[in-house]
Amino acid sequence: VKIIEMANQIKEGGSHCHNLFCKAAFGCIDQNRDGIINKSDLKETYAQLGKLNVSDEELESMLAEGKGPINFTVFLTLFGEKLSGTDPEETILAAFKLFDPNATGVVNKDEFRRLLMNQADKFTAEEVDQAFAVAPIDVAGNIDYKSLCYIITHGDEKEES
Repeated sequence: VKIIEMANQIKEGGSHCHNLFCKAAFGCIDQNRDGIINKSDLKETYAQLGKLNVSDEELESMLAEGKGPINFTVFLTLFGEKLSGTDPEETILAAFKLFDPNATGVVNKDEFRRLLMNQADKFTAEEVDQAFAVAPIDVAGNIDYKSLCYIITHGDEKEES
């Protein structure tokens, strides 16, 4: 239901959906839950995503974009600046890319389920199941999020025919 509500809000051009994606992303990155994203938060987030070789310079460069402490408001502004002029499908893709540091085009279904149910605006098991019902999932349990973004923004052709 939440993913469908988000898709409808995106189609209507509302910024509420953008804020929800950002809130979920911020909640996932702010590992120590202090309301500020710092270097250890970024390092831990990358580690959870399987990327262990992120240099301190890379992390410091990311933090420098905030020109000060990165709280939710700053994060929202930075994310908005990065997405300025993009369409809704690109916005959703950008949110998924936060969970795909190696740019594979897929996210693991089980890991994504865990994130949706335990971070930020928590989804229920039923809501995750509803979202996954339309998600293109391969035999290895990976969600093709590019195809999912297309389905969210354009509809599932299989459902319409």
